[in-house]
Amino acid sequence: MKDILLIQAKYMREADREVCALLDALSNEEREAERGSYYGSLSGLARHILGGTVFFHGLFRTALEGFPDSPSVKALACPPVTIPKDTLTADQWKELAASFEAVDSATVDFIAAAGDAELTAPVKVEWYGGNPASVPLYFMFTNLAAHGTHHRGQISQILDEMKVDNDYSGINAAFLSK
Repeated sequence: MKDILLIQAKYMREADREVCALLDALSNEEREAERGSYYGSLSGLARHILGGTVFFHGLFRTALEGFPDSPSVKALACPPVTIPKDTLTADQWKELAASFEAVDSATVDFIAAAGDAELTAPVKVEWYGGNPASVPLYFMFTNLAAHGTHHRGQISQILDEMKVDNDYSGINAAFLSK
Protein backbone atom coordinates (compact mmCIF):
# COMPACT_ATOMS: atom_id res chain seq x y z
CA MET A 1 0.00 0.00 0.00
CA LYS A 2 2.71 2.47 0.95
CA ASP A 3 4.39 2.10 -2.45
CA ILE A 4 1.15 3.09 -4.18
CA LEU A 5 0.64 6.08 -1.90
CA LEU A 6 4.21 7.21 -2.54
CA ILE A 7 3.69 6.96 -6.30
CA GLN A 8 0.57 9.10 -5.93
CA ALA A 9 2.38 11.68 -3.77
CA LYS A 10 5.25 11.95 -6.25
CA TYR A 11 2.82 12.18 -9.16
CA MET A 12 0.90 15.00 -7.42
CA ARG A 13 4.13 16.91 -6.87
CA GLU A 14 5.22 16.49 -10.49
CA ALA A 15 1.76 17.32 -11.86
CA ASP A 16 1.61 20.47 -9.74
CA ARG A 17 5.08 21.44 -10.97
CA GLU A 18 3.88 21.03 -14.55
CA VAL A 19 0.68 22.98 -13.91
CA CYS A 20 2.63 25.79 -12.25
CA ALA A 21 5.11 25.90 -15.15
CA LEU A 22 2.29 26.05 -17.70
CA LEU A 23 0.45 28.74 -15.77
CA ASP A 24 3.68 30.63 -15.15
CA ALA A 25 4.17 30.86 -18.92
CA LEU A 26 0.84 32.68 -19.22
CA SER A 27 0.40 36.37 -18.56
CA ASN A 28 -1.05 37.36 -15.22
CA GLU A 29 -4.17 38.54 -17.07
CA GLU A 30 -4.59 35.08 -18.67
CA ARG A 31 -4.17 33.34 -15.29
CA GLU A 32 -6.66 35.69 -13.61
CA ALA A 33 -9.31 35.81 -16.35
CA GLU A 34 -12.75 34.40 -15.49
CA ARG A 35 -12.93 30.96 -17.09
CA GLY A 36 -16.38 29.80 -16.01
CA SER A 37 -15.13 27.29 -13.44
CA TYR A 38 -16.49 27.19 -9.92
CA TYR A 39 -13.24 28.82 -8.78
CA GLY A 40 -13.29 31.34 -11.63
CA SER A 41 -9.77 31.69 -12.95
CA LEU A 42 -6.87 29.35 -13.53
CA SER A 43 -5.13 30.81 -10.49
CA GLY A 44 -8.38 30.36 -8.54
CA LEU A 45 -8.27 26.64 -9.34
CA ALA A 46 -4.57 26.49 -8.42
CA ARG A 47 -5.27 28.27 -5.12
CA HIS A 48 -8.02 25.74 -4.39
CA ILE A 49 -5.75 22.76 -5.09
CA LEU A 50 -3.09 24.17 -2.77
CA GLY A 51 -5.66 25.07 -0.12
CA GLY A 52 -7.05 21.53 -0.26
CA THR A 53 -3.61 20.06 0.29
CA VAL A 54 -3.00 22.35 3.26
CA PHE A 55 -6.42 21.35 4.66
CA PHE A 56 -5.64 17.64 4.34
CA HIS A 57 -2.24 18.15 5.98
CA GLY A 58 -4.10 19.62 8.95
CA LEU A 59 -6.32 16.54 9.15
CA PHE A 60 -3.25 14.32 9.01
CA ARG A 61 -1.46 16.26 11.77
CA THR A 62 -4.52 16.02 14.02
CA ALA A 63 -4.80 12.27 13.40
CA LEU A 64 -1.13 11.82 14.28
CA GLU A 65 -1.15 13.68 17.59
CA GLY A 66 -0.39 10.36 19.30
CA PHE A 67 2.87 10.08 17.32
CA PRO A 68 4.73 13.27 18.39
CA ASP A 69 8.22 11.91 17.70
CA SER A 70 7.40 10.24 14.40
CA PRO A 71 9.51 11.28 11.40
CA SER A 72 6.30 11.36 9.36
CA VAL A 73 4.84 14.06 11.62
CA LYS A 74 8.03 16.11 11.33
CA ALA A 75 7.84 15.78 7.53
CA LEU A 76 4.46 17.53 7.53
CA ALA A 77 5.92 20.55 9.33
CA CYS A 78 6.49 22.73 6.26
CA PRO A 79 6.43 26.51 6.60
CA PRO A 80 2.96 28.07 6.95
CA VAL A 81 1.28 28.87 3.65
CA THR A 82 -0.78 31.99 3.04
CA ILE A 83 -3.19 31.66 0.13
CA PRO A 84 -4.62 34.96 -1.11
CA LYS A 85 -8.38 34.81 -1.67
CA ASP A 86 -8.65 37.35 -4.46
CA THR A 87 -6.94 38.12 -7.74
CA LEU A 88 -3.22 37.47 -7.58
CA THR A 89 -0.48 39.81 -8.63
CA ALA A 90 2.42 38.35 -10.60
CA ASP A 91 4.53 38.34 -7.42
CA GLN A 92 1.81 36.56 -5.46
CA TRP A 93 1.62 33.96 -8.24
CA LYS A 94 5.37 33.27 -7.82
CA GLU A 95 4.86 32.84 -4.06
CA LEU A 96 1.94 30.47 -4.68
CA ALA A 97 4.03 28.34 -7.04
CA ALA A 98 6.81 28.16 -4.42
CA SER A 99 4.25 27.15 -1.80
CA PHE A 100 3.12 24.27 -4.04
CA GLU A 101 6.68 22.96 -4.10
CA ALA A 102 7.04 23.15 -0.30
CA VAL A 103 3.66 21.56 0.45
CA ASP A 104 3.93 18.84 -2.20
CA SER A 105 7.46 17.94 -1.06
CA ALA A 106 6.19 17.71 2.52
CA THR A 107 3.48 15.32 1.27
CA VAL A 108 6.07 13.09 -0.41
CA ASP A 109 8.33 13.19 2.66
CA PHE A 110 5.37 12.40 4.92
CA ILE A 111 4.33 9.31 2.96
CA ALA A 112 7.97 8.16 2.64
CA ALA A 113 8.43 8.38 6.42
CA ALA A 114 5.04 7.00 7.49
CA GLY A 115 4.70 3.53 8.93
CA ASP A 116 1.63 1.33 9.00
CA ALA A 117 0.53 2.75 12.35
CA GLU A 118 0.50 6.29 10.99
CA LEU A 119 -1.11 5.36 7.68
CA THR A 120 -3.93 3.54 9.46
CA ALA A 121 -4.43 6.17 12.19
CA PRO A 122 -8.06 7.28 12.36
CA VAL A 123 -8.89 10.65 10.84
CA LYS A 124 -12.04 12.17 12.33
CA VAL A 125 -14.39 13.39 9.61
CA GLU A 126 -17.73 15.09 9.75
CA TRP A 127 -18.80 14.92 6.13
CA TYR A 128 -20.07 11.32 6.26
CA GLY A 129 -22.82 12.30 8.69
CA GLY A 130 -21.09 10.51 11.55
CA ASN A 131 -21.13 7.16 9.78
CA PRO A 132 -18.27 6.53 9.91
CA ALA A 133 -16.94 9.02 12.43
CA SER A 134 -13.39 8.36 11.26
CA VAL A 135 -11.54 6.76 8.37
CA PRO A 136 -7.96 5.52 8.06
CA LEU A 137 -5.42 8.18 7.14
CA TYR A 138 -4.51 6.32 3.93
CA PHE A 139 -8.16 6.69 2.83
CA MET A 140 -7.99 10.44 3.38
CA PHE A 141 -4.72 10.56 1.47
CA THR A 142 -6.46 8.96 -1.52
CA ASN A 143 -9.10 11.69 -1.20
CA LEU A 144 -6.33 14.29 -1.34
CA ALA A 145 -4.96 12.67 -4.50
CA ALA A 146 -8.43 12.55 -6.10
CA HIS A 147 -9.08 16.18 -5.17
CA GLY A 148 -5.94 17.46 -6.88
CA THR A 149 -6.45 15.24 -9.93
CA HIS A 150 -10.02 16.47 -10.34
CA HIS A 151 -9.05 20.13 -10.26
CA ARG A 152 -5.94 19.67 -12.43
CA GLY A 153 -8.36 18.12 -14.92
CA GLN A 154 -10.38 21.33 -14.85
CA ILE A 155 -7.20 23.33 -15.47
CA SER A 156 -6.32 20.98 -18.33
CA GLN A 157 -9.72 21.47 -19.95
CA ILE A 158 -9.36 25.27 -19.75
CA LEU A 159 -5.84 25.07 -21.17
CA ASP A 160 -7.19 22.90 -24.00
CA GLU A 161 -9.74 25.61 -24.78
CA MET A 162 -6.91 28.16 -24.78
CA LYS A 163 -4.92 25.88 -27.15
CA VAL A 164 -2.14 25.48 -24.56
CA ASP A 165 -0.58 22.03 -24.91
CA ASN A 166 -0.79 19.97 -21.70
CA ASP A 167 -1.11 16.32 -20.75
CA TYR A 168 -2.16 14.80 -17.41
CA SER A 169 -3.44 11.50 -18.80
CA GLY A 170 -1.22 9.14 -16.84
CA ILE A 171 1.42 8.60 -14.21
CA ASN A 172 5.00 8.56 -15.42
CA ALA A 173 6.90 5.30 -14.80
CA ALA A 174 9.62 7.32 -13.03
CA PHE A 175 7.54 7.06 -9.87
CA LEU A 176 7.82 3.29 -9.58
CA SER A 177 9.58 2.24 -6.38
CA LYS A 178 13.08 0.90 -6.75
